[in-house]
Amino acid sequence: MAISTSEPDRTQATVSLGNEREVLDLVANSVMGLWDVVNDLTRLRPTRRDRYRVTIFGSARIPQDHWVYAAVCNVAEELTRLGCDIVTGGGPGLMAAANEGTRRADPDATVAQSVGIRVELPFEQDVNAFVTQAYEHRTFFTRLQQFVLMSDAFVVMPGGIGTVLEAMMIWQLLQVGHLQGTPFILVGKMYAELVNWCRQHMLRPELNLAHPEDLALPQCVEDGAGILRILREHYSAWAALQKQSG
Repeated sequence: MAISTSEPDRTQATVSLGNEREVLDLVANSVMGLWDVVNDLTRLRPTRRDRYRVTIFGSARIPQDHWVYAAVCNVAEELTRLGCDIVTGGGPGLMAAANEGTRRADPDATVAQSVGIRVELPFEQDVNAFVTQAYEHRTFFTRLQQFVLMSDAFVVMPGGIGTVLEAMMIWQLLQVGHLQGTPFILVGKMYAELVNWCRQHMLRPELNLAHPEDLALPQCVEDGAGILRILREHYSAWAALQKQSG
């Protein structure tokens, strides 16, 4: 079905339900109008935010006894002690690890927020026990948009297709300038190899699929120390700006 982008005819008072084509056009144009409203509202930003927020993406499948779980938990704990809130998908695995790190740093949740942004799925329905503020979405699209609106930095831990989807969306938003100056940190060998694959294939002169600067947007690190080094520096700059604006 083709969706008309022209203004609907306001002179026609009614549309007969028996006219299927006009009904479909009316519904399609109305839905597109709602998207325009949502897009306008998402342009709003608070003048000042008290807390720096780090989104940590990662696999839901990593068990608690895995060393990667412990590593993610430790990173989130250090970031919380620095003064950051932690945002995750709110589920199990490495999402729970990140939220648990915040709980360890602030057991009574007196200052830090441990946020979970969930999506309705036939599995992984429960928000993990370490989340202090939860949001529920019916679609991946609105959920991903909330991650973007809430976050000052993104850290991508090992994960599967869902994690790669999240990483690629952030990468493209940085590429087209919808996000600017936002740390985008890829952790581990799997992502270093992904970026190298992109360079190998996307920068081939006969195809010219991307610019070299696009492939420099992710900051690939090997471990938690690399994450903390980048985010401490960015947090310090953010805190200085907040102090000036306050």
